[in-house]
Amino acid sequence: MELDFNLYMNDVVSQARQDMEQAGYKQLTTIEDVEQAFDNKGTTLVMINSVCGCAGGIARPAAAHSLHYDKRPDHLVTVFAGQDKEATAKARSYFTDYPPSSPSFALLKDGKVCTMVERHEIEGHDPMSVVNKLQQYFEQYCEEV
Repeated sequence: MELDFNLYMNDVVSQARQDMEQAGYKQLTTIEDVEQAFDNKGTTLVMINSVCGCAGGIARPAAAHSLHYDKRPDHLVTVFAGQDKEATAKARSYFTDYPPSSPSFALLKDGKVCTMVERHEIEGHDPMSVVNKLQQYFEQYCEEV
């Protein structure tokens, strides 16, 4: 029996996208989507999604559960590394002080990066430690909802 790797990857990518949409994140798939989203006033949480098994399996649940907090970003968006390459490259062009990593999170205020949670802060950690880190940043940079 031959495994169709592309079909399998399409299923994984589709599920990863669906996870983020169900959590309330808007998919940014084009350069224009990124420019428009990053031009928003207020706070924006950007999740750089990835099919990477271990880290992605921590980051996606953390992205969803971190929102159960008194202070939250005004906008939730996601780009998919390795899938929406141009949109991801455009998003990363805003993160000049940080090397590319996925999955990762960037918290922006009025289009400027306040902080990031990089892959090395996700991979090998449990989802709750990532949730706590994100919520600490929400406490620092976001308004109460």
